[in-house]
Amino acid sequence: MAHNDHLACIGACYDCADACDRCAIACLNESDARSLAHCIALDIDCAEICRLAAGFMARDSENDVALCELCAQICQACADECSKHAMEHCVRCAQMCTHCAQECRRMAARHRGRATVAVAQSTR
Repeated sequence: MAHNDHLACIGACYDCADACDRCAIACLNESDARSLAHCIALDIDCAEICRLAAGFMARDSENDVALCELCAQICQACADECSKHAMEHCVRCAQMCTHCAQECRRMAARHRGRATVAVAQSTR
């Protein structure tokens, strides 16, 4: 399968999405959930982009590099926000988001040339 080269990144994306879903729910159950609104919003965005990126990689989409670069940015933003909070679910989420951002950057760097070739060929 073409996506075998992406398995570590796909796994990191799914693990991150799961951690973000759990964090969002746990934040909603905190006594002052309103103060965690930005964290919750980033959790939701991060979970969605991670699942989307995993699907693109699984299909070996020609757009997987661009999406993984965006995924890394959103994961890093979520990690930065979650690391501001001491709750265990936020700490865990920050760790998973940081790992996913690293994997997405690594995957994008390895395959960036392939994406450039695909774009160049599609414009001919």
